[in-house]
Parts: sequence; C-alpha cells; structure tokens
Amino acid sequence: MHGTPHIVSDVMTHTVAAIDRRTTFKEIVRLMQDRKVSALPVLEGEGRVVGIVSEADLLPKEEFRDSDPDRYTQLRRLTDLAKAGALTAEELMTSPAFTTRPNTTLAQAARTMARARIKRLPVVDEQDMLKGIVSRADLLKVFLRDDEEIAEEVRREVVAHLLPPPGSAIRVDVHDGVLKLVGRVRDTALIPVAARLVRAVEGVVDTDFELTGHGDPCDSTALRAAEPRPEGIRRSAPDAR
Repeated sequence: MHGTPHIVSDVMTHTVAAIDRRTTFKEIVRLMQDRKVSALPVLEGEGRVVGIVSEADLLPKEEFRDSDPDRYTQLRRLTDLAKAGALTAEELMTSPAFTTRPNTTLAQAARTMARARIKRLPVVDEQDMLKGIVSRADLLKVFLRDDEEIAEEVRREVVAHLLPPPGSAIRVDVHDGVLKLVGRVRDTALIPVAARLVRAVEGVVDTDFELTGHGDPCDSTALRAAEPRPEGIRRSAPDAR
C-alpha cells in the first residue's frame, strides 16, 4: 500500500455484484458462491441501493426448515421466520441498508459498522447510486503501512510541529506498527496532545512514550502515565451478519 488511505474511496471495491428486488433465493445463493461474497446490494432503477441481502438473511430458511417453533420463538423472531418463507430479494433484504459515502473517513466507516454490527457497507453517492462496497477487511488495510512510512509521517506531522528542536529532542521508532517516542520535551504538558495525534496516524497499532522534560529525572514512568488510552471497550454479542 502506497501512502495513507484516508477515505473510503481509497480502499473500497469498485466492481460490485448486485441484485434487484425480483432475484430469487436460489439465484442469490448461486451468485454469492460464484462471486465469493457474503452479501449483495439490492438495486432498483439505474442503480439506487434500496437494501442488502446477506448470508444472515438466508440462514433462517435452513434453520427453520424442519422445525416447528414454539409460541415464544415465533414472537421473539418474527423477522427471521418471515425470511424463512421468503422467495425473493425484496422479501429477504434488510432495508434501508446502512451505507456510506466515498469521502467518508475510514474511522467513521468503522464506527458505523461497529454500531450496526455489520461487516460491509455499500458505498453510494448523493443520489444513493451504488459506487462500490467497503468491508471490514478493506478498513484493516491501513495496518499494512510500512513502519518507516508511519515514522516519517509522525516526524513530519507531529514532532516537527508540536515538539520541534531545539526545544525538544525526539527519536521516532516504529516496529510492527508499534510506535515509540524517546527523548526530552520542552513542555511535558504537550505529551498528552502528542499522544492523541500519534494515535490518529493510520497504521499505528500502539504507542510507547519514553519522554522527559528538561531538568526532569531520567525516570519517565510518570510521563508515560500521561499518555491517554482509549476508553474501555465493552465486548458485544457476535455479529449476526
């Protein structure tokens, strides 16, 4: 990967298999198998996205094929039971589909996927016309950035502006995406700011700060504690889609 992909259009798949409302259940399964995809946007007209059919939408037909669900299951899973009897994309699809725009940042797209518990997003323009699709795997491509490329961006965009010499003397090292800043700074109050900026650099897996202020003891343990960490992330239920 060359350079930093900042927006969805940099990583999305441009050629997308899609279906219309009338596509039959069996045709959907066959297309998924042939194209090796787990979801298909549903289009109408000249290509406007009106929904999406995923493997999760197809599974109820097999799950309930030879079962007689009790009253509690019927009430709790009305949508799945309806999809178990569906024959076309219109009956199967999730609508409206969660979508994103080509100029959406990768972080914004990742947050949408996480909150909606989905694995991919159709990419649409202002008229909801399909332009591509972006998956979790596409968003993770940023972590393939070369270590030296990450280090150079931090030197240029963070250190040179926030902690420039001669007031500060900083060494930037990156190994397997883990970025380390070592040295002395003119103002230790800038360390939390630097930490936030460094964590925002795409491709950074983690950070390690060994920074001291001029005249401070060599022990930098207290300053490491100033580095902000992401707030705790609660484990959610596995994705259904």
